[in-house]
Amino acid sequence: MLGAVLKQVVSGLKEIPEEIMQAFEDQKQAIGGRGLRLPEIVKMLQSISSSRHTFICIDALDECVPEHRVKLLDSLEKIIQKSSGARVFLTGRSHIRGEIEKRFGGRILSLFVSPNEDDIIKYLRARLEEDTTPEAMDDSLETDILKSIPESVSEMYVREVIWRNLLQVVR
Repeated sequence: MLGAVLKQVVSGLKEIPEEIMQAFEDQKQAIGGRGLRLPEIVKMLQSISSSRHTFICIDALDECVPEHRVKLLDSLEKIIQKSSGARVFLTGRSHIRGEIEKRFGGRILSLFVSPNEDDIIKYLRARLEEDTTPEAMDDSLETDILKSIPESVSEMYVREVIWRNLLQVVR
C-alpha cells in the first residue's frame, strides 16, 4: 500500500529525486528485479514529505488485515515523526480507534461522523435523479427506497461523503 502511495507522490513531482531513481535502478539490477522493501519506501516518503506538504489518505483502514495494519500504522508513525510536511488522513470503523490512538497518542484528531436521516434522503434523491432509466421506477418503488434505506444506512455512506469532501479540500 505504501508503495502505491510513493508512486502517487512521485508522479505529482516535477522531477523525480535522484535518490529514488537510484533506488529503483538498484532494485532492477537485483536478481529477479525485486521491488523496494518497506523500510526503503518509508525512508523515501520521509524524504519527500520533509521538503513539501504531503497528504497520505487511506480509506477503510479497518478492512486491512490486522497484521498488515500494524505494519502500516508503524510506518505511518515513522513518516510523520521525521517529516514535518506529512499529514495522514485515515477512515475506518470505530473498533480500530484504540489501535490508532495507541500509535499516534495525542498527535491525532478523531472525528466521529454519523449522517442524519435528512442527509441520507437528500443523497438518495440526488442519486435517483441521476438514474439513466427513470421509467424503470414507479412512485411506489421510489417511496419504498426513500423509506427503507435510511432506516438501515451503513457506514459506507459516511465514508463516501467524507472522501468526496476530502478530495474537494485537497484539490
